[in-house]
Amino acid sequence: MTNNEGNNTDKQFEQVIGECRALFEKKLRDYGASWRLLRPQSLTDQLFIKAKRIRSLEVKGQSLVGEGIRPEFVALINYGLVGLIQLDRGFADTVDMAPDEALALYDSFAADALALMKRKNHDYDEAWRAMRVSSYTDFILTKIERIKEIEDHRGRTIVSEGIASNYMDIINYAVFGAIKLAQ
Repeated sequence: MTNNEGNNTDKQFEQVIGECRALFEKKLRDYGASWRLLRPQSLTDQLFIKAKRIRSLEVKGQSLVGEGIRPEFVALINYGLVGLIQLDRGFADTVDMAPDEALALYDSFAADALALMKRKNHDYDEAWRAMRVSSYTDFILTKIERIKEIEDHRGRTIVSEGIASNYMDIINYAVFGAIKLAQ
């Protein structure tokens, strides 16, 4: 990997996260932090239906709803970041978070995801660029299944990464999908 490729990946990642954040901020204005009510299993199911829809569209080649694959990757990014916030704060019975606090947490976890992507991208030498978008979808679905298993085991693992690591990987694969589909 040359430095230009890595810098380009960083800029593309930041651009996609900026797009996702702008949508997240608008939805905060419309709905508040209503997602605070999502229990972990419900959030996992929301991630699942988004990823499953991507896979369905990839296999079928058409959408009857009229929305494409890229908006679903954006949704996966935002729900992945919501997942990290929920892991950090726990779920609530009422909306208990102001938009400014939600955005600050969003930004913090997005920065963590970028830092992880940079480390992995260094080690994997931009391998994501040669991958098919459908592989990102399959890897995301695999991560969601892992999260379900960990949830079923009440968060306990023997040797595996925890839920937060899986959310981070979902975010990063979804960013790669969004980058590729924007080109």
